[in-house]
Amino acid sequence: MKKVVKFGGSSLANAEQFEKVGNIIRAEEGRRYVVPSAPGRRYTNDTKVTDLLYECYHKAEEDQNFEKVLKNIRGRYDEIIQGLGLDLNLDDEFDTIRDNFKNKIGVDYAASRGEYLNGIVMANYLGFDFVDAAEVVVFDMNGEFNAKATDKKMSARLNALEHAVIPGFYGAKEDGTITTFSRGGSDITGSLVAKAVHADLYENWTDVCGFLMADPRIIKDPVTINTITYREMRELSYMGATVLHEDAIFPLKKEGIPINVRNTNDPENPGTMVVESTCNKPRYVITGIGGKKGFVSVTIEKAMMNSECGFGRKVLQVFEECGLTFEHTPSGIDTFSVFCNQKEFEKKEQQIIAGLHRSVQPDLIELDSDLALIAIVGRGMRRTRGTAGRIFAALAKAHVNVKMIDQGSSELNIIIGVENHDFETALNAIYDVFVTGQL
Repeated sequence: MKKVVKFGGSSLANAEQFEKVGNIIRAEEGRRYVVPSAPGRRYTNDTKVTDLLYECYHKAEEDQNFEKVLKNIRGRYDEIIQGLGLDLNLDDEFDTIRDNFKNKIGVDYAASRGEYLNGIVMANYLGFDFVDAAEVVVFDMNGEFNAKATDKKMSARLNALEHAVIPGFYGAKEDGTITTFSRGGSDITGSLVAKAVHADLYENWTDVCGFLMADPRIIKDPVTINTITYREMRELSYMGATVLHEDAIFPLKKEGIPINVRNTNDPENPGTMVVESTCNKPRYVITGIGGKKGFVSVTIEKAMMNSECGFGRKVLQVFEECGLTFEHTPSGIDTFSVFCNQKEFEKKEQQIIAGLHRSVQPDLIELDSDLALIAIVGRGMRRTRGTAGRIFAALAKAHVNVKMIDQGSSELNIIIGVENHDFETALNAIYDVFVTGQL
């Protein structure tokens, strides 16, 4: 079995964590391609190396002395190198970084050096070939990721190597300018490597034992999800579950490559399997619950709107012209509501209201702010009667008023809207009714 393994920053924070990672990789011959993040926090109040690099480069941009911060960064890597007993010197690398910072080469370059240096250390530690992501991850001159060119370059390079370390998070434009993905983008690199080498499995190692059914900051000791589909994970990622970068899903989904989310500190735990489809029946009716606060609903009321051709398009066009995306659009016979991010809406509030009046001549426009959206996700809901009824009963018992409900035709998820102050109460009530069996 050919595996690609990606390790997050907490898994590579110090020499002790590196040794855990080394043991995991050596435990299976199939773990041939490794994607490391930059070193994360070693303890609660520690600073991630990427954040130190941002701080260092900011000082360089302001023509301030950045040597102390750069020395701290160097110390993080020297600590790992010495702790592992490696014969490795990074003097030349740090001389180059110093010169490039002085020349203000770019913040993306600065941010990428954490993964780059960790890749060099990891390759030296494992005895694997080092492949600079700048040579195989391609961005166009506008900074847009080029998937086709990346797959071609990466496939040619990696399939010629038995073992390799490829740093996560960054790539380069055609002229060599370093360009990064968004924060957490090492997950994306891992998925690109898995696609390029036609991996049988992509293992994403982090500091949790897979996906949890709910946010542990809100739900006490939520159950771990054993198996989840790409579609379910996409829904939960969108609604706040952040174990994996959501853009990492697409390259793997296209190839049907499963993902195994594992815990570096508990390697015997099987974690969560993320798959295209499965006969595996979920333990509970729902797979997971996610949600976000901070939405506003804009409700347009107009008599006979259902007989007016193009009404919905005209409404959404107003939002488009104002540069706002929407989350959901529940509707009734004479009402059409648009849910969007409240902070973004407030910047264009009067512009949107005026635009709606000009576009569709509504009888009434009503705004409802400080709302939260909760997604109840699960393939098990398709063949289970009374799921919505159980949700409403649980919320009624918890004295939570439901502002909106939206269920897609796939029956994969149910979206409900509640007031911000009821968000945590609603999540606990829904979790209890489906998982702990309480009502």
